[in-house]
Amino acid sequence: MNDPEAAVADLPPSAKLVYKTLEYEGSLTQSQLAEESLLPQRTVRHALGKLQDAGVVEESAYLMDARKSMYTAVSADADPASAAA
Repeated sequence: MNDPEAAVADLPPSAKLVYKTLEYEGSLTQSQLAEESLLPQRTVRHALGKLQDAGVVEESAYLMDARKSMYTAVSADADPASAAA
């Protein structure tokens, strides 16, 4: 995705909030996102699914607790080759 902002524009407001939270705060877990955005866990989970489908959020392992995942916003200046991996 060349322009994450354009991809996020058509998503629900909760997904936009989660994306902006990730942009401002950096990588966060789902529970940290819920705490920072003040959204319910279920809403954050749904928003992350929408954002991943749009290709603007990447999921990686959370090294402090293998049961959790870390989510990171894909920036517009990210290398397209690494985003496709």
